[in-house]
Amino acid sequence: MQPKQDPSSVSRRTFVAAAAAASAFTIVQPSAVRSAAANSVIELGLIGCGGRGSWITKLFTETGKYRFVACADYFQDRVDAVGEEHKIDKPRRHTGLSGYKKLLASKLDAVVIETPPVFHPQQAMDAVDADKHVYCAKPIAIDAPGCLTISAAGKKATEKKLVFLVDFQTRANEHYRECLRRVRNGDIGRIVMGDARYPWSGGGRAEPSTNPEERLRNWYHAVEISGDFIVEQSIHSLDVATWILDADPVSAVGFGGRKVRPAKGIYDHFAITYAFPDKVLLNFNCIQSIPAVIDEIRARVYGSDGYIDTDYYSDVMVRGKQFYRGRNNNLYTTGTQVNTQEFHQAIVEGKTDNPTVAPSVRSNLTAVLGRDAAYRGGELTLETLIKEGRKLEPDLKGLKA
Repeated sequence: MQPKQDPSSVSRRTFVAAAAAASAFTIVQPSAVRSAAANSVIELGLIGCGGRGSWITKLFTETGKYRFVACADYFQDRVDAVGEEHKIDKPRRHTGLSGYKKLLASKLDAVVIETPPVFHPQQAMDAVDADKHVYCAKPIAIDAPGCLTISAAGKKATEKKLVFLVDFQTRANEHYRECLRRVRNGDIGRIVMGDARYPWSGGGRAEPSTNPEERLRNWYHAVEISGDFIVEQSIHSLDVATWILDADPVSAVGFGGRKVRPAKGIYDHFAITYAFPDKVLLNFNCIQSIPAVIDEIRARVYGSDGYIDTDYYSDVMVRGKQFYRGRNNNLYTTGTQVNTQEFHQAIVEGKTDNPTVAPSVRSNLTAVLGRDAAYRGGELTLETLIKEGRKLEPDLKGLKA
């Protein structure tokens, strides 16, 4: 999801599919994709045709290496918009909560999952069971059981020689990658502590609708669908922080609440202190819906010989035994472009080790741990979180199957 926009209210954008470029390639069957030439067109199905779903189709098709042949979304207007744009046959435009299952049963090579986060675990597992490669949006889940389902789906994908990629833009960026390489090589010495934050002026102050379809259409403000904004949005900074620390949190002490959002809505602020192995602390805070806030997605970690400082919208820097700085440029788009290219490369070259899954599970669990600690207003261990297995269940009554 785009860091600076409310995912439930992103305006639909219209793009021209790269049909002319695509026609120069040969469509291959799923069984042949793994050994196909690097220019083979991969047949895609889009699950989730809302704001980011309709936006990301352009990045896939403009490579000339993909063609969308099916789409699914609960809402008819959304599947029709994507279907018309990409000339998808009407019988392959599926609606309803279970429409994606019809898509998975059809002839295609891979799926792009861009639905509300609560649906990601089951849809991803079903896709792997249907022998489809998976490109999945973050967050991968909204609770610990969902994270474990994604972990299992990633492992099953590897066993079945399928590609499973989670779309974090920062991990695809050359400057982030270079800074992390330097940290791993010891440029900042032994890790001491870190801090991360995500202030955002956007996000709105809406109250979840009591109408089932309106609640689903504006899912961002429904905790049981989005997981609250610390999971849905702020995971960006927590993902970078846990990438740098390269460890699972042991526990979290958290607080948060609603000062500007309605009582029945999601929180508008969180303040969390995470404890990591070797007594390493990470202080994290995030806030939304405050006018004139300067937007940041920042993670900074201090070491015995220096520090690494990263921001999604500006610089990525290491000051340590050696100095390095890189300037980010439209990371939301460029990072996704790298991921679409690497997804194709992994498929055609048969690279199914799926290295993005485990770190995505780690950072997602970290976000859920912080949220649940704040909801309780105290300390919570990761072990307890997983053992309790608390699952957020959306009320789907009144929605068409």
